[in-house]
Amino acid sequence: MSTAPQSLSTAHEGLLSERAAGIKQSAVRDVFELSLDPSLVSLAGGNPYLQLLPLEKIGAISQRIITEQGPEALQYGSGLGTEQLRTQILDVMAAEGITNVKLEDVVVTNGSQSAQDMACKVFCDPGDTVLCEDPTYVGALNTFEAYQVKAREVSTDDHGLIPEALQARITQLRAAGERIKFLYTIPNFNNPSGITLATERREEIVKICREEGILILEDNPYGMLRYEGEAAPTLRSLDPENVIYMGSFSKIFAPGLRIGWAAVPTHLFRRFYLAGEAVALCPPTLNQMIISAYLQEHDWKSQITKYNDLYRSRRDAMLDALEKHLPVEVSYTRPEGGFFIWLTLPQGIDTYELLQLGVKAGVIFIPGAAFSPSGQADNKLRLAFCAVDEATIAEGVQRLSALLATAIEANAS
Repeated sequence: MSTAPQSLSTAHEGLLSERAAGIKQSAVRDVFELSLDPSLVSLAGGNPYLQLLPLEKIGAISQRIITEQGPEALQYGSGLGTEQLRTQILDVMAAEGITNVKLEDVVVTNGSQSAQDMACKVFCDPGDTVLCEDPTYVGALNTFEAYQVKAREVSTDDHGLIPEALQARITQLRAAGERIKFLYTIPNFNNPSGITLATERREEIVKICREEGILILEDNPYGMLRYEGEAAPTLRSLDPENVIYMGSFSKIFAPGLRIGWAAVPTHLFRRFYLAGEAVALCPPTLNQMIISAYLQEHDWKSQITKYNDLYRSRRDAMLDALEKHLPVEVSYTRPEGGFFIWLTLPQGIDTYELLQLGVKAGVIFIPGAAFSPSGQADNKLRLAFCAVDEATIAEGVQRLSALLATAIEANAS
């Protein structure tokens, strides 16, 4: 029997970079495979409900573009993105109160995930530090780890990042010799916690970072998906010179098109977009043209209103089910928008281990540790409500609640 594969594996292992060791499979992607099993109720995936889109209209748009503009649509494009879509992105941002961005400061990206990668490439050397909420988006943590960057958590509460804690953390880390490059934050309906940064804290956080010479990466894929309350100003609208704003069409249109964007301060723009061009060359032209036609020919704002009406109903169904069935020892967030609710279980319960029991019980979720830069979220988990109907939500929460009750009883004994 040949031993060549094993010896080649050993040889190639020695060729891997240090950075490769930090590249890990996302826990969200792990659970995604489970969610395809129809016998399971999935409260895991942060997927928009695409059945609500005008699919026939989008199909006709796509066919027309390929038929009438195929040589352009299927060709290489600008590394910046099409001028038409970038102009329309200005209108999308204006709908969220961002009016201090110029066309030449917008770059189209392969989803906002690509923008996070570009930021690390431009600003971070191995060993550098970035600040973030705890919990925060698992994809960002994976990117930071791949670039050998230290993700340091800043304390939060039910109103988001605490300004005094941010200032103290900066002082502490710098005293320890760490080089802080930027604060990564999801101020609206944080993934995974659902928490929104309080309006009165935003100006203070922007001021701290500006005075400390720390950039802000504002990730805002959920901002328009608000179901109650008043919208707070984006950080970019408060400080155009120190905030890189990352937006996405994944939650407000279609994630499969993989189109997002970054609004970058003018003095940083060239290096930022070149970092993306060096990897992807250009964002897909056809996908951009489909989005442009959708924005031009469809009432996209009314479409978002439809989403919000549906998602509000599903959020309320999940909150009602949690209130009715969840053991009293478990607490949870009550988001004003977005996709997610964050559960906190008693200490000592590991939700990674609980997930395996959840599969047997017919319900799946995302374990909390995947979202934690501090590694202190073993007893937490994320639920998503947007992609499942009210009856399925109720069934899933009942299955989960029975599972949690058993785990809590075993943990107490």
